Amino acid sequence: MRCDAEEIRVVHGRTRVVGIIGHPVDHSLSPVMQNAAFAACQLDYVYVPFAVTPDKLEQAVCGLKALGMCGFNVTIPHKTAIIPFLDRLDESAKSAGAVNTVHLQENSLIGYNTDGDGLLDSLALDLGYTPGAEQIMVIGAGGAARGAIAALCRSGAQKILICNRSLDNARAVVRDLSARFPDVCMDVVDQKLVRDEQVSSTRLLLNTTSLGMNGERIGDMDLSRLPTHANVYDMVYSRTVTPLIADAVALGLPAVNGLGMLVAQGERAFTIWTGQKPPEGVMRWALDRLQCP
Repeated sequence: MRCDAEEIRVVHGRTRVVGIIGHPVDHSLSPVMQNAAFAACQLDYVYVPFAVTPDKLEQAVCGLKALGMCGFNVTIPHKTAIIPFLDRLDESAKSAGAVNTVHLQENSLIGYNTDGDGLLDSLALDLGYTPGAEQIMVIGAGGAARGAIAALCRSGAQKILICNRSLDNARAVVRDLSARFPDVCMDVVDQKLVRDEQVSSTRLLLNTTSLGMNGERIGDMDLSRLPTHANVYDMVYSRTVTPLIADAVALGLPAVNGLGMLVAQGERAFTIWTGQKPPEGVMRWALDRLQCP
């Protein structure tokens, strides 16, 4: 067996460790793009996924801190649940009420939210979309939704309709974010009771849930009711086309998955951990290379 020394990744006692916690986490593409960026910058870091069930979250966070991890990403279902176990929050996480990036600095765990700005970067780059007066319909009311809505409000959104299976959860998001963004009109609707006129007045349809990752459909929403100038954004970045994206494309609507957001938020997290920006395009290159047949 031939082995090229230059291809061997050496990990030793000085290697800085970062990673991602979530449940599930085996689908995450973050290790691929982050390790590619570390290699491109010749940084002695390694990025590792950790599957953490909700009942073990506090123990996991304490353990990662005790091990001196440089930092880690946080994904479903821990983005809001992790907050009580952190030492303080950056303003990005405070405004969103959710955390997706943690940095260990001077023995303090600091929570950030790079999801929101990553979404805005992707909306602009991938869809040419900038939030404005027209309605945005957000599917979901979890941590990802909070980060997205906070960023949309900061960037000029004026009307947001939250579509969720649990109205109580959706109302909690409105209550918390309306206090920070009183000039934005926010309302809620049961995911099973969305009216045609609510769909027809939507400029951006944004899925913040994990629905679609395994081929699931999001309720019975009729995308044909969307206006012809509407955009569809699915945060799910499954390697197969989600039903939401497939339905939108079949109707001729501009639609993209969450790969652009994944890259943009990951670049911001990289900078938080290392203090420098990753080489432009290297994370996206790594993901594109992974998905090539």
